[in-house]
Amino acid sequence: MRKKVENWAHHDYTTKFSVAIVYALLASVAINFFYQPGNIYSSGITGLAQILTTLSKKIVGFNVPISTTLYLLNIPLFVLSWLKIGRKFTVFTVITVTLTSFFIHIVPETVLSTDPIICAIFGGAVMGVGIGFALKNGLSSGGLDILSITIRKKTGRSVGSISIYFNALIVFVAGVLFGWQYMFYSTLSIFVSGKVTDAVFTKQKKMQVMIVTKHPEKVVSEIQKKLRRGITIINEAEGAYKHDKQTVLLTIVTRFELPQLEVAMRCSDPHAFVSIADNVQILGRFYEEDL
Repeated sequence: MRKKVENWAHHDYTTKFSVAIVYALLASVAINFFYQPGNIYSSGITGLAQILTTLSKKIVGFNVPISTTLYLLNIPLFVLSWLKIGRKFTVFTVITVTLTSFFIHIVPETVLSTDPIICAIFGGAVMGVGIGFALKNGLSSGGLDILSITIRKKTGRSVGSISIYFNALIVFVAGVLFGWQYMFYSTLSIFVSGKVTDAVFTKQKKMQVMIVTKHPEKVVSEIQKKLRRGITIINEAEGAYKHDKQTVLLTIVTRFELPQLEVAMRCSDPHAFVSIADNVQILGRFYEEDL
């Protein structure tokens, strides 16, 4: 019963809906307070939506709102997500994109500053917080996320190059439409957004943990109870000072899981020696939660 309650709390739909609202608000603030007034283009599908909105006057004779172009661009990606990724993931992505489009539409465009550097930095920071917060709570903002996840599930490879090429096209078009200086401002904004996203979203940061303990059974049991992680056990390790026999445990966790690891160690062996190496590279299988 306790395990069921814990699993339900981890996948709490109400929490995910709340996170979707927070992301939608932050994205609408970034776009309507900074990107649009500063002529700054965002990354991914949002940037493409800005381009189409800018060109819509010439193409169809009137300005199509960004909220509309953003939603229309995501519709074929919803279908791809439903077929290739998963239904629950798709449902929450649809909710997130719908809320984002809604808030972009109702939040008035407000000029806080016309300085493109200020707009690029603060717009990128606000957007980065929103994206990182959404990813940290298992949500996707749609767009390139769907393509990236689909290709990763199909090939098992990182597809960061897709984002790089797509965003390079975005900033190039920004230069053509507004002037080449805005290409650099948009690049700055995308860079800031990426760095802030990395700072907020910690699940992708792997950490190697080495534990030296005299109570390996308790430690292994407690860690595996709180975390779904494999553990390598090295028996008969000898300390150089007292020459006493201890056991070395090796495992990999994410930075997001670090607080759970600390709780597990306090419960099982608070006197154990724990060494943590940050940002390690993994070759081979590493469990990731289903989307």
